Amino acid sequence: MLVKDDNGNKLLKIIDVEEEKADEAFKPITHCLAVVKVGTEYLLGLNKYRQDWEIFGGCRESNETLTECINRECREELGLENVDFSYIGLLYYHMAPGYFNPSRHYEYGGLYVTCLPVECMEKIEKNRTDREEIEKLAFYSDIKGKERIALIDEALIEYCDNFIRLDE
Repeated sequence: MLVKDDNGNKLLKIIDVEEEKADEAFKPITHCLAVVKVGTEYLLGLNKYRQDWEIFGGCRESNETLTECINRECREELGLENVDFSYIGLLYYHMAPGYFNPSRHYEYGGLYVTCLPVECMEKIEKNRTDREEIEKLAFYSDIKGKERIALIDEALIEYCDNFIRLDE
């Protein structure tokens, strides 16, 4: 197990599998998440319903590919089109009962990362459409240790930070 959050959700591992082969080999892949780096800072959104600062993403829609899901979610939550995402792998969870599933269960989610120029912040603030769920935005360094950040998402930021450093 990599990390357990306050609700009892456990991120068990990150699986290195090709994006194109993930749907054939692992089920159910219910969602996609993106760690978003703007300049030298990681961007988070405050989820109105969970009252946690989180990375971006959400549930897959019917017949949606992983790439289509992360692009749609980031278009809604960040107001950005044609983002260059790097696929990292699949997240494997043991989930506590919740809104989408009333019992403990296992599920997978796609993990992506993107690095954007600082100039994107103005466009993000102006164009994002999902302001009901994602109430506001902040940089990780500004809220770390001061506000509640989803523990699994915080672990994913650290994981992706290492991935980005290896890629530089």
